[in-house]
Amino acid sequence: MPDPRLHGLARDLPQLRLKTDLADLEHYGRDWTRRWTPAPLAIALPGTVAEVQAIVRWANANSVAIVPSGGRTGLSGGAVAAHGELVVSLERMNRVLGFDAVDRTLTVEAGIPLQLAQEAARGHGLQYPVDFAARGSASIGGSIATNAGGIRVVRYGNTREWIAGLKLVTGTGELLDLGRALVKDSSGYDLRHLAIAAEGTLGIVVEATLRLTDPPPPTNVMLLALPSFEALMRVFEAFRARLQLQAFEFFTDVALKHVLAHGGQAPFAETHPYYVVTEFASDEASEVEALAAFEQCMGEGLASDGVISASDAQAQQLWRLREGITESVARYVPYKNDVSVRIAAMPAFLAEAQALLAREYPQFEVVWFGHIGDGNLHINILKPDGMAQADFVADCERVTKVLAGALQRHGGSISAEHGIGLVKKPYLGCTRSDAEIAAMRAIKAVFDPAGVMNPGKLFD
Repeated sequence: MPDPRLHGLARDLPQLRLKTDLADLEHYGRDWTRRWTPAPLAIALPGTVAEVQAIVRWANANSVAIVPSGGRTGLSGGAVAAHGELVVSLERMNRVLGFDAVDRTLTVEAGIPLQLAQEAARGHGLQYPVDFAARGSASIGGSIATNAGGIRVVRYGNTREWIAGLKLVTGTGELLDLGRALVKDSSGYDLRHLAIAAEGTLGIVVEATLRLTDPPPPTNVMLLALPSFEALMRVFEAFRARLQLQAFEFFTDVALKHVLAHGGQAPFAETHPYYVVTEFASDEASEVEALAAFEQCMGEGLASDGVISASDAQAQQLWRLREGITESVARYVPYKNDVSVRIAAMPAFLAEAQALLAREYPQFEVVWFGHIGDGNLHINILKPDGMAQADFVADCERVTKVLAGALQRHGGSISAEHGIGLVKKPYLGCTRSDAEIAAMRAIKAVFDPAGVMNPGKLFD
Protein backbone atom coordinates (compact mmCIF):
# COMPACT_ATOMS: atom_id res chain seq x y z
CA MET A 1 0.00 0.00 0.00
CA PRO A 2 1.45 3.46 -0.90
CA ASP A 3 0.13 5.06 2.33
CA PRO A 4 0.55 3.24 5.66
CA ARG A 5 -2.89 4.41 6.83
CA LEU A 6 -4.45 2.12 4.23
CA HIS A 7 -3.00 -0.94 5.96
CA GLY A 8 -5.44 -0.48 8.82
CA LEU A 9 -8.38 -0.05 6.46
CA ALA A 10 -7.47 -3.20 4.54
CA ARG A 11 -6.95 -5.12 7.81
CA ASP A 12 -10.29 -4.04 9.28
CA LEU A 13 -12.22 -4.70 6.04
CA PRO A 14 -10.63 -7.72 4.36
CA GLN A 15 -13.45 -7.96 1.76
CA LEU A 16 -13.09 -4.32 0.72
CA ARG A 17 -11.60 -3.71 -2.71
CA LEU A 18 -8.92 -1.04 -2.76
CA LYS A 19 -7.27 0.34 -5.88
CA THR A 20 -4.00 2.28 -5.81
CA ASP A 21 -2.62 1.88 -9.35
CA LEU A 22 -1.90 5.19 -11.05
CA ALA A 23 -4.35 4.46 -13.89
CA ASP A 24 -7.13 3.78 -11.37
CA LEU A 25 -6.31 6.91 -9.37
CA GLU A 26 -6.62 9.00 -12.51
CA HIS A 27 -9.80 7.28 -13.71
CA TYR A 28 -11.70 7.52 -10.44
CA GLY A 29 -10.25 10.83 -9.29
CA ARG A 30 -11.91 13.08 -11.85
CA ASP A 31 -15.24 13.80 -13.49
CA TRP A 32 -16.12 15.22 -16.91
CA THR A 33 -14.69 18.67 -16.14
CA ARG A 34 -11.09 17.50 -16.75
CA ARG A 35 -9.83 20.74 -15.17
CA TRP A 36 -8.10 19.32 -12.09
CA THR A 37 -5.27 16.82 -11.94
CA PRO A 38 -6.58 13.80 -10.04
CA ALA A 39 -4.53 12.87 -6.98
CA PRO A 40 -6.59 10.63 -4.66
CA LEU A 41 -5.09 8.63 -1.83
CA ALA A 42 -6.78 5.45 -3.06
CA ILE A 43 -10.06 4.12 -4.43
CA ALA A 44 -12.34 2.15 -2.11
CA LEU A 45 -15.07 0.02 -3.68
CA PRO A 46 -17.37 -1.18 -0.88
CA GLY A 47 -19.90 -3.91 -1.48
CA THR A 48 -22.18 -3.32 1.52
CA VAL A 49 -23.63 -0.50 3.58
CA ALA A 50 -21.67 -1.76 6.59
CA GLU A 51 -18.43 -1.36 4.63
CA VAL A 52 -19.38 2.22 3.72
CA GLN A 53 -20.01 2.99 7.39
CA ALA A 54 -16.69 1.45 8.40
CA ILE A 55 -14.85 3.46 5.72
CA VAL A 56 -16.35 6.72 7.00
CA ARG A 57 -15.41 5.88 10.60
CA TRP A 58 -11.87 5.04 9.49
CA ALA A 59 -11.70 8.36 7.61
CA ASN A 60 -12.71 10.22 10.77
CA ALA A 61 -10.14 8.40 12.87
CA ASN A 62 -7.38 9.06 10.36
CA SER A 63 -8.36 12.59 9.25
CA VAL A 64 -8.82 11.49 5.65
CA ALA A 65 -11.27 13.33 3.40
CA ILE A 66 -13.77 11.31 1.34
CA VAL A 67 -15.03 11.99 -2.17
CA PRO A 68 -18.19 9.96 -2.94
CA SER A 69 -18.16 8.66 -6.51
CA GLY A 70 -20.98 7.53 -8.79
CA GLY A 71 -20.64 7.49 -12.56
CA ARG A 72 -18.42 10.62 -12.48
CA THR A 73 -20.43 12.21 -15.29
CA GLY A 74 -20.68 15.46 -13.34
CA LEU A 75 -19.77 18.76 -14.95
CA SER A 76 -19.00 20.95 -11.92
CA GLY A 77 -16.06 19.19 -10.29
CA GLY A 78 -18.18 17.68 -7.55
CA ALA A 79 -16.52 14.26 -7.81
CA VAL A 80 -12.95 15.49 -8.25
CA ALA A 81 -10.29 14.14 -5.83
CA ALA A 82 -7.23 16.32 -6.28
CA HIS A 83 -5.83 16.60 -2.74
CA GLY A 84 -5.22 13.11 -1.39
CA GLU A 85 -8.84 12.19 -0.67
CA LEU A 86 -10.14 8.64 -0.49
CA VAL A 87 -12.56 8.11 -3.37
CA VAL A 88 -15.48 5.89 -2.33
CA SER A 89 -16.99 4.43 -5.48
CA LEU A 90 -20.35 2.67 -5.17
CA GLU A 91 -20.12 0.93 -8.53
CA ARG A 92 -20.24 -2.51 -6.86
CA MET A 93 -23.42 -1.53 -4.99
CA ASN A 94 -25.60 -1.70 -8.11
CA ARG A 95 -28.44 -4.10 -7.31
CA VAL A 96 -32.19 -3.79 -7.45
CA LEU A 97 -33.26 -4.57 -3.88
CA GLY A 98 -37.03 -4.73 -4.21
CA PHE A 99 -40.23 -3.72 -5.98
CA ASP A 100 -43.53 -2.85 -4.33
CA ALA A 101 -46.48 -3.13 -6.71
CA VAL A 102 -48.92 -1.46 -4.32
CA ASP A 103 -46.74 1.55 -3.52
CA ARG A 104 -45.28 1.46 -7.04
CA THR A 105 -41.74 1.90 -5.79
CA LEU A 106 -38.41 0.41 -6.77
CA THR A 107 -35.64 0.17 -4.16
CA VAL A 108 -32.09 0.16 -5.50
CA GLU A 109 -28.52 0.48 -4.33
CA ALA A 110 -27.13 3.91 -5.11
CA GLY A 111 -24.46 2.69 -7.52
CA ILE A 112 -26.92 1.35 -10.07
CA PRO A 113 -26.78 3.22 -13.41
CA LEU A 114 -29.87 5.25 -14.27
CA GLN A 115 -30.52 3.19 -17.39
CA LEU A 116 -30.61 -0.09 -15.45
CA ALA A 117 -33.06 1.41 -12.96
CA GLN A 118 -35.23 2.56 -15.85
CA GLU A 119 -35.13 -0.91 -17.38
CA ALA A 120 -36.05 -2.51 -14.06
CA ALA A 121 -39.07 -0.21 -13.79
CA ARG A 122 -40.16 -1.07 -17.34
CA GLY A 123 -39.90 -4.75 -16.42
CA HIS A 124 -42.77 -4.13 -13.99
CA GLY A 125 -44.83 -2.22 -16.55
CA LEU A 126 -43.97 1.19 -15.06
CA GLN A 127 -41.38 3.92 -15.58
CA TYR A 128 -38.86 5.93 -13.60
CA PRO A 129 -39.22 9.13 -15.62
CA VAL A 130 -36.00 11.04 -14.82
CA ASP A 131 -33.94 10.87 -18.00
CA PHE A 132 -30.85 12.47 -19.54
CA ALA A 133 -28.20 11.67 -22.12
CA ALA A 134 -25.67 10.13 -19.69
CA ARG A 135 -28.22 7.52 -18.54
CA GLY A 136 -25.90 4.63 -19.34
CA SER A 137 -23.13 5.70 -16.98
CA ALA A 138 -24.64 8.16 -14.49
CA SER A 139 -25.64 6.51 -11.22
CA ILE A 140 -28.80 6.93 -9.18
CA GLY A 141 -26.71 8.14 -6.24
CA GLY A 142 -25.01 10.74 -8.40
CA SER A 143 -28.30 11.98 -9.82
CA ILE A 144 -29.63 12.35 -6.26
CA ALA A 145 -26.48 14.22 -5.22
CA THR A 146 -27.14 16.91 -7.86
CA ASN A 147 -30.96 16.67 -8.11
CA ALA A 148 -30.51 15.91 -11.81
CA GLY A 149 -33.17 17.11 -14.21
CA GLY A 150 -32.70 16.20 -17.85
CA ILE A 151 -34.89 16.26 -20.89
CA ARG A 152 -38.33 15.53 -19.37
CA VAL A 153 -38.47 18.00 -16.48
CA VAL A 154 -41.18 19.97 -18.26
CA ARG A 155 -43.46 16.95 -17.83
CA TYR A 156 -42.15 15.11 -14.74
CA GLY A 157 -39.96 17.46 -12.71
CA ASN A 158 -36.50 16.85 -11.24
CA THR A 159 -35.05 13.85 -9.38
CA ARG A 160 -36.29 15.27 -6.07
CA GLU A 161 -39.93 14.57 -7.00
CA TRP A 162 -39.20 10.86 -7.54
CA ILE A 163 -37.22 9.92 -4.41
CA ALA A 164 -39.64 8.30 -1.95
CA GLY A 165 -36.90 7.48 0.52
CA LEU A 166 -33.16 7.09 0.84
CA LYS A 167 -30.51 5.78 3.19
CA LEU A 168 -27.64 8.08 4.01
CA VAL A 169 -24.35 7.28 5.72
CA THR A 170 -23.49 10.56 7.44
CA GLY A 171 -20.07 12.04 8.01
CA THR A 172 -19.89 10.22 11.35
CA GLY A 173 -20.70 6.82 9.85
CA GLU A 174 -24.27 6.75 11.17
CA LEU A 175 -26.95 5.26 8.88
CA LEU A 176 -30.11 7.36 8.49
CA ASP A 177 -33.27 5.93 6.92
CA LEU A 178 -35.00 9.00 5.47
CA GLY A 179 -38.50 9.28 4.03
CA ARG A 180 -39.32 5.56 4.15
CA ALA A 181 -41.62 5.91 1.10
CA LEU A 182 -44.40 7.57 3.08
CA VAL A 183 -46.78 9.62 0.95
CA LYS A 184 -47.65 11.85 3.90
CA ASP A 185 -45.37 12.59 6.83
CA SER A 186 -45.49 15.84 8.80
CA SER A 187 -43.31 14.66 11.68
CA GLY A 188 -40.72 17.40 11.57
CA TYR A 189 -37.94 18.23 9.15
CA ASP A 190 -37.70 16.15 5.99
CA LEU A 191 -34.00 15.32 6.10
CA ARG A 192 -34.32 13.33 2.87
CA HIS A 193 -34.54 16.57 0.91
CA LEU A 194 -31.41 17.92 2.59
CA ALA A 195 -29.45 14.96 1.21
CA ILE A 196 -30.81 15.54 -2.30
CA ALA A 197 -28.60 18.08 -4.15
CA ALA A 198 -26.07 18.11 -1.27
CA GLU A 199 -23.32 16.81 -3.62
CA GLY A 200 -22.07 14.31 -1.05
CA THR A 201 -21.15 16.99 1.47
CA LEU A 202 -23.52 15.64 4.16
CA GLY A 203 -22.90 11.94 3.61
CA ILE A 204 -23.05 9.08 1.12
CA VAL A 205 -26.39 7.99 -0.31
CA VAL A 206 -26.23 4.19 -0.29
CA GLU A 207 -29.81 3.23 -1.13
CA ALA A 208 -32.83 4.89 -2.72
CA THR A 209 -36.51 4.06 -3.06
CA LEU A 210 -37.74 5.45 -6.36
CA ARG A 211 -41.30 6.43 -7.10
CA LEU A 212 -42.57 4.94 -10.34
CA THR A 213 -45.41 6.04 -12.57
CA ASP A 214 -47.40 4.85 -15.55
CA PRO A 215 -45.41 4.29 -18.72
CA PRO A 216 -45.52 7.24 -21.10
CA PRO A 217 -48.03 7.15 -23.94
CA PRO A 218 -46.77 6.53 -27.46
CA THR A 219 -45.26 9.80 -28.59
CA ASN A 220 -44.32 11.75 -31.66
CA VAL A 221 -41.30 13.98 -31.99
CA MET A 222 -41.29 17.21 -33.96
CA LEU A 223 -38.21 19.20 -34.95
CA LEU A 224 -38.74 22.88 -35.70
CA ALA A 225 -36.37 25.32 -37.37
CA LEU A 226 -36.58 28.84 -35.96
CA PRO A 227 -35.41 32.09 -37.57
CA SER A 228 -34.44 33.92 -34.36
CA PHE A 229 -33.59 33.57 -30.71
CA GLU A 230 -36.54 35.77 -29.79
CA ALA A 231 -38.99 33.24 -31.26
CA LEU A 232 -38.09 30.49 -28.77
CA MET A 233 -40.43 31.35 -25.93
CA ARG A 234 -43.31 32.27 -28.23
CA VAL A 235 -43.05 28.87 -29.94
CA PHE A 236 -43.00 27.22 -26.51
CA GLU A 237 -46.13 29.13 -25.50
CA ALA A 238 -47.92 28.13 -28.72
CA PHE A 239 -47.20 24.43 -28.25
CA ARG A 240 -47.80 24.37 -24.48
CA ALA A 241 -51.21 25.99 -24.96
CA ARG A 242 -52.36 23.11 -27.17
CA LEU A 243 -50.46 20.05 -25.92
CA GLN A 244 -49.27 18.26 -22.79
CA LEU A 245 -45.60 18.34 -23.67
CA GLN A 246 -43.27 15.52 -22.70
CA ALA A 247 -40.19 17.56 -23.60
CA PHE A 248 -39.25 20.88 -25.20
CA GLU A 249 -35.56 21.38 -25.97
CA PHE A 250 -33.63 23.84 -28.09
CA PHE A 251 -30.19 24.05 -29.69
CA THR A 252 -28.37 26.29 -32.14
CA ASP A 253 -26.89 25.85 -35.60
CA VAL A 254 -23.43 25.74 -33.98
CA ALA A 255 -24.51 22.81 -31.81
CA LEU A 256 -26.02 21.03 -34.83
CA LYS A 257 -22.83 21.53 -36.80
CA HIS A 258 -20.84 19.61 -34.20
CA VAL A 259 -23.40 16.79 -33.97
CA LEU A 260 -23.41 16.39 -37.76
CA ALA A 261 -19.61 16.32 -37.81
CA HIS A 262 -19.84 13.56 -35.21
CA GLY A 263 -22.06 11.37 -37.38
CA GLY A 264 -25.55 12.88 -37.23
CA GLN A 265 -27.86 13.33 -40.20
CA ALA A 266 -28.96 16.79 -41.37
CA PRO A 267 -32.70 17.26 -40.79
CA PHE A 268 -33.30 19.97 -43.42
CA ALA A 269 -31.84 20.95 -46.76
CA GLU A 270 -31.01 24.41 -45.41
CA THR A 271 -29.29 25.50 -42.23
CA HIS A 272 -31.28 27.56 -39.72
CA PRO A 273 -29.98 29.53 -36.73
CA TYR A 274 -32.11 27.80 -34.04
CA TYR A 275 -33.92 24.49 -33.55
CA VAL A 276 -36.48 23.05 -31.17
CA VAL A 277 -37.21 19.37 -30.57
CA THR A 278 -40.48 18.66 -28.79
CA GLU A 279 -42.27 15.45 -27.84
CA PHE A 280 -45.98 14.87 -27.28
CA ALA A 281 -48.59 12.09 -27.32
CA SER A 282 -49.08 10.47 -30.73
CA ASP A 283 -52.86 10.13 -30.55
CA GLU A 284 -54.89 11.67 -33.34
CA ALA A 285 -56.09 14.68 -31.33
CA SER A 286 -52.56 15.57 -30.22
CA GLU A 287 -51.21 15.30 -33.74
CA VAL A 288 -53.94 17.65 -34.98
CA GLU A 289 -53.08 20.16 -32.24
CA ALA A 290 -49.36 19.87 -32.94
CA LEU A 291 -49.86 20.59 -36.62
CA ALA A 292 -52.13 23.51 -35.74
CA ALA A 293 -49.44 24.92 -33.43
CA PHE A 294 -46.84 24.49 -36.16
CA GLU A 295 -49.03 26.25 -38.72
CA GLN A 296 -49.64 29.07 -36.25
CA CYS A 297 -45.89 29.50 -35.72
CA MET A 298 -45.23 29.41 -39.46
CA GLY A 299 -47.95 31.97 -40.06
CA GLU A 300 -46.53 34.32 -37.41
CA GLY A 301 -42.99 33.96 -38.74
CA LEU A 302 -41.83 32.12 -35.63
CA ALA A 303 -40.85 28.91 -37.47
CA SER A 304 -39.12 28.41 -40.81
CA ASP A 305 -39.48 24.66 -41.29
CA GLY A 306 -40.40 21.50 -39.44
CA VAL A 307 -40.54 17.73 -39.55
CA ILE A 308 -42.57 15.25 -37.49
CA SER A 309 -41.41 11.71 -36.82
CA ALA A 310 -43.09 8.98 -38.84
CA SER A 311 -41.50 6.08 -36.94
CA ASP A 312 -39.67 5.26 -33.70
CA ALA A 313 -36.41 5.17 -35.66
CA GLN A 314 -36.97 8.66 -37.01
CA ALA A 315 -37.92 9.91 -33.54
CA GLN A 316 -34.63 8.57 -32.18
CA GLN A 317 -32.79 10.20 -35.07
CA LEU A 318 -34.34 13.57 -34.27
CA TRP A 319 -33.54 13.20 -30.56
CA ARG A 320 -29.97 12.31 -31.46
CA LEU A 321 -29.52 15.84 -32.82
CA ARG A 322 -30.13 17.19 -29.30
CA GLU A 323 -28.72 14.43 -27.10
CA GLY A 324 -25.52 14.09 -29.13
CA ILE A 325 -24.34 17.64 -28.42
CA THR A 326 -22.35 17.00 -25.23
CA GLU A 327 -20.51 14.04 -26.73
CA SER A 328 -19.79 15.87 -29.99
CA VAL A 329 -18.07 18.84 -28.29
CA ALA A 330 -16.28 16.82 -25.59
CA ARG A 331 -12.92 16.89 -27.38
CA TYR A 332 -12.79 20.68 -26.92
CA VAL A 333 -13.01 20.28 -23.11
CA PRO A 334 -15.62 23.06 -23.08
CA TYR A 335 -16.19 25.49 -20.26
CA LYS A 336 -19.81 24.94 -19.25
CA ASN A 337 -22.41 27.22 -17.75
CA ASP A 338 -25.59 25.54 -16.52
CA VAL A 339 -28.03 28.26 -15.52
CA SER A 340 -31.72 28.67 -14.83
CA VAL A 341 -34.34 31.37 -14.39
CA ARG A 342 -38.09 31.31 -13.96
CA ILE A 343 -39.84 30.55 -17.24
CA ALA A 344 -41.57 33.92 -17.06
CA ALA A 345 -38.17 35.64 -16.77
CA MET A 346 -36.65 33.65 -19.63
CA PRO A 347 -37.31 36.09 -22.53
CA ALA A 348 -35.64 39.04 -20.77
CA PHE A 349 -32.76 36.91 -19.52
CA LEU A 350 -32.22 35.30 -22.93
CA ALA A 351 -31.92 38.69 -24.58
CA GLU A 352 -29.44 39.96 -21.97
CA ALA A 353 -27.39 36.76 -21.92
CA GLN A 354 -27.16 36.57 -25.71
CA ALA A 355 -25.93 40.16 -25.93
CA LEU A 356 -23.51 39.63 -23.03
CA LEU A 357 -21.90 36.53 -24.51
CA ALA A 358 -21.71 37.98 -28.02
CA ARG A 359 -19.89 40.99 -26.56
CA GLU A 360 -17.57 39.12 -24.20
CA TYR A 361 -16.81 36.02 -26.27
CA PRO A 362 -16.24 37.25 -29.85
CA GLN A 363 -13.13 35.07 -30.14
CA PHE A 364 -14.76 31.82 -28.91
CA GLU A 365 -17.28 29.45 -30.41
CA VAL A 366 -20.30 29.24 -28.09
CA VAL A 367 -22.67 26.27 -28.18
CA TRP A 368 -26.12 26.94 -26.73
CA PHE A 369 -28.69 24.30 -25.92
CA GLY A 370 -31.06 23.55 -23.11
CA HIS A 371 -34.34 22.65 -21.51
CA ILE A 372 -36.15 25.79 -22.51
CA GLY A 373 -39.46 24.49 -21.15
CA ASP A 374 -38.16 24.56 -17.57
CA GLY A 375 -35.95 27.63 -17.76
CA ASN A 376 -32.60 25.80 -17.97
CA LEU A 377 -29.86 26.84 -20.41
CA HIS A 378 -26.55 25.10 -21.12
CA ILE A 379 -23.85 27.40 -22.47
CA ASN A 380 -20.70 25.64 -23.69
CA ILE A 381 -17.64 27.72 -24.62
CA LEU A 382 -15.17 25.82 -26.79
CA LYS A 383 -11.45 26.27 -26.29
CA PRO A 384 -9.62 27.21 -29.49
CA ASP A 385 -6.86 24.83 -30.52
CA GLY A 386 -3.52 26.18 -29.40
CA MET A 387 -4.84 28.27 -26.52
CA ALA A 388 -3.46 27.41 -23.11
CA GLN A 389 -6.07 25.79 -20.86
CA ALA A 390 -5.29 28.10 -17.94
CA ASP A 391 -5.74 31.22 -20.11
CA PHE A 392 -8.99 29.87 -21.52
CA VAL A 393 -10.45 29.10 -18.09
CA ALA A 394 -9.39 32.48 -16.73
CA ASP A 395 -11.14 34.30 -19.56
CA CYS A 396 -14.26 32.17 -19.16
CA GLU A 397 -14.37 32.76 -15.40
CA ARG A 398 -14.16 36.50 -15.99
CA VAL A 399 -17.32 36.33 -18.09
CA THR A 400 -19.08 33.88 -15.76
CA LYS A 401 -18.80 36.49 -13.01
CA VAL A 402 -20.66 38.94 -15.25
CA LEU A 403 -23.22 36.27 -16.19
CA ALA A 404 -23.76 35.48 -12.50
CA GLY A 405 -24.61 39.12 -11.93
CA ALA A 406 -27.22 38.97 -14.69
CA LEU A 407 -28.69 35.83 -13.14
CA GLN A 408 -28.90 37.55 -9.77
CA ARG A 409 -30.82 40.44 -11.33
CA HIS A 410 -33.28 38.02 -12.91
CA GLY A 411 -33.65 35.87 -9.77
CA GLY A 412 -31.93 32.88 -11.38
CA SER A 413 -29.43 30.20 -10.37
CA ILE A 414 -25.82 29.66 -11.42
CA SER A 415 -26.46 25.89 -11.35
CA ALA A 416 -29.70 24.40 -12.64
CA GLU A 417 -28.82 20.69 -12.46
CA HIS A 418 -25.05 20.16 -12.55
CA GLY A 419 -24.38 21.18 -8.97
CA ILE A 420 -21.93 23.72 -7.55
CA GLY A 421 -18.89 21.51 -6.93
CA LEU A 422 -15.61 23.32 -7.50
CA VAL A 423 -16.51 25.06 -10.74
CA LYS A 424 -19.38 27.24 -9.52
CA LYS A 425 -18.28 27.66 -5.89
CA PRO A 426 -17.07 31.25 -6.40
CA TYR A 427 -20.53 32.25 -7.63
CA LEU A 428 -22.71 30.60 -4.98
CA GLY A 429 -23.31 34.00 -3.39
CA CYS A 430 -25.08 35.16 -6.55
CA THR A 431 -27.74 32.50 -5.99
CA ARG A 432 -27.83 32.15 -2.19
CA SER A 433 -27.84 34.87 0.46
CA ASP A 434 -25.21 35.09 3.18
CA ALA A 435 -27.81 33.87 5.67
CA GLU A 436 -28.64 30.84 3.52
CA ILE A 437 -24.98 29.91 3.11
CA ALA A 438 -24.44 30.25 6.85
CA ALA A 439 -27.39 27.92 7.44
CA MET A 440 -25.93 25.39 4.98
CA ARG A 441 -22.59 25.48 6.79
CA ALA A 442 -24.36 24.84 10.08
CA ILE A 443 -26.28 21.91 8.63
CA LYS A 444 -23.05 20.38 7.30
CA ALA A 445 -21.46 20.72 10.73
CA VAL A 446 -24.26 18.59 12.21
CA PHE A 447 -24.10 15.84 9.58
CA ASP A 448 -20.32 15.94 9.16
CA PRO A 449 -18.68 17.47 12.26
CA ALA A 450 -15.15 16.45 11.28
CA GLY A 451 -15.56 17.83 7.75
CA VAL A 452 -14.51 14.61 5.97
CA MET A 453 -17.36 14.48 3.42
CA ASN A 454 -16.37 15.99 0.06
CA PRO A 455 -14.64 19.03 1.59
CA GLY A 456 -14.13 22.08 -0.59
CA LYS A 457 -17.24 21.43 -2.67
CA LEU A 458 -20.15 23.92 -2.51
CA PHE A 459 -18.18 26.13 -0.09
CA ASP A 460 -14.88 26.08 1.80
